[in-house]
Amino acid sequence: MSATSAAASASGRGLLGIGDVLSVLRPDFPDITISKIRFLEGEGLIAPQRTASGYRKFSHADVERLRYILACQRDQYLPLKVIREHLEAIDRGLEPPASTGDGPRVPRALVSTDGMPSADAFRPSQADVRLSKGELLEASGLDAALLDQLEGFGLVSRRGQHYDGEALVIATTVAEMAAFGIEPRHLRTFKVAADREVGLVEQVVTPMLRQHDPESRQRADDAVRQLAALSVRLHSSLVKAGLAAELGR
Repeated sequence: MSATSAAASASGRGLLGIGDVLSVLRPDFPDITISKIRFLEGEGLIAPQRTASGYRKFSHADVERLRYILACQRDQYLPLKVIREHLEAIDRGLEPPASTGDGPRVPRALVSTDGMPSADAFRPSQADVRLSKGELLEASGLDAALLDQLEGFGLVSRRGQHYDGEALVIATTVAEMAAFGIEPRHLRTFKVAADREVGLVEQVVTPMLRQHDPESRQRADDAVRQLAALSVRLHSSLVKAGLAAELGR
C-alpha cells in the first residue's frame, strides 16, 4: 500500500494498523520496521490503542509522534532519554528545547497581548500547558515571594501539581506591574471584579443549562465565550475612558 492510499484508508477508518503506519512513514524513513515501532512502544514513547484481539491501532497523533521521534534520531542524533524529555514537554503544551542543554519553552503565542481577545480565546483548550513552579517563575519573570503572595490572595492557583496557561499570563502581567511598585495586595480588587463578572455570566447562562438538552448546552457555551470577550472589551474601554478623563486627554 502506498503512503497516499494508507493515509486515505486512515481517514476512512480513523485508525491505522501497524502495516499502514509503515506505509505512511517509509517514504521519509526507509529503515522503519515493525520491530522498531514495537521497541518505541516498549520504551513508553508511543501508546497506540489495542483492539479486543490485541492488535495495535494508531491515530493520526500517534503517527505524527512517531514521525517526530524518528526525525529527532535521524536529524539530531538524540538519544531516547532526551527524546522522551522532549515528548513530555510537548505533552504539557510546551515547545521542546531548541538546543542541547536548554529547557522546554513556553509558546510565545500564549502570552501575546496583541489586540483584544475574541470569543474563541475563551474556548477551553485541549492542550493547555502544565508548568512546574520553577518553569512558571522562569517564564513569567516573577520571583517566588511574589508568587506566594498571588496564591495567598487567590489570584493564581495550581491545577493538581501544575500551573496552567492562565496562571502564566497572570504571573507575567503581575511581574510587569511590579516594576511600577504595584504589589499583589493592590490587585485584590481585580480578583473581586473578575468574580463579579463571572457571577453575572452565570446568571445569564444558568437558565439555559437547566434545560438539559444539547442545543441549550451549546448556546450556553457560546454565550459564556461571547460575554467573556465583551466584558474584557468593556473593562479595557472603561479604563481607557477613565484615564483620558483623569489626565485631561
